[in-house]
Amino acid sequence: MPLTPTGSAFREDAEHFERLAPSLWNPVGNALVAAAEVGLGDRVLDVGCGTGAATIPAAQTAGPDGYVDGLDRSDAMLEAAGAKARTLNLDTIRLHAADPMQWDPAEPYDVVLAAYAVYGLAELDAGAARLVAMLRAGGTLALSTWADGALVPFGPLLAEACTAEGVDPGLARELADRIGRLNTPDRLRNWLEGLGLEQVQVQAVPATVQLTPDLAWSLVLGSDLRRLLPEDPAAVERVRSRLLGELGGESAFNADSLLAVGRRAA
Repeated sequence: MPLTPTGSAFREDAEHFERLAPSLWNPVGNALVAAAEVGLGDRVLDVGCGTGAATIPAAQTAGPDGYVDGLDRSDAMLEAAGAKARTLNLDTIRLHAADPMQWDPAEPYDVVLAAYAVYGLAELDAGAARLVAMLRAGGTLALSTWADGALVPFGPLLAEACTAEGVDPGLARELADRIGRLNTPDRLRNWLEGLGLEQVQVQAVPATVQLTPDLAWSLVLGSDLRRLLPEDPAAVERVRSRLLGELGGESAFNADSLLAVGRRAA
């Protein structure tokens, strides 16, 4: 789901992503497909598809006459998604190691899905406009974002631990700014309408996920949060130790989210 580093530099990212899939990524993926009202025969793009949390249900809903293009920048994520697709005989899923800003589809999509993936776009506004441009007239963009209060105190604690190890605090501020721009229904609705979308609807999805220390660290390594980590392995270990010490054992993770759907003008 959230976009991850290019290629196979981080082979374990899919494993950590999958550990949170049952309680976090999969429920959101299913809800996003339902909110988008993916129909039989639809052409679907799943941006930042991860291991297939939205890709799989989208393909099942679109049926044999539709297809789903899944984009991610992690080879390991794509390999895991491909294994799921083969197990379920979903040969309408097509997976690509690609940046959405460089993606050039053969035909416009009926639906574009982006589960938390907008945070990984190189440029938030320009990237989202590119997603809209890949829709057919009347096509649907459906995305999820973190709601106001989500990731607290998890995100700030991680940012503090990384900054203490010499990581540029601007990285955490940039991510926090992106989240803050889209973390209320009004902000998200206004932003999507500014992109030219019509009939925009936003719904709040309250969620709490219980994290053991191991799951808390998997949340970092299996999501865009890993971009905040220092490069030195010893420093990463100190970040892990400090973060888990601050969380103090099992913790409740605020995963409150927003689901938004809008349609490109016909």
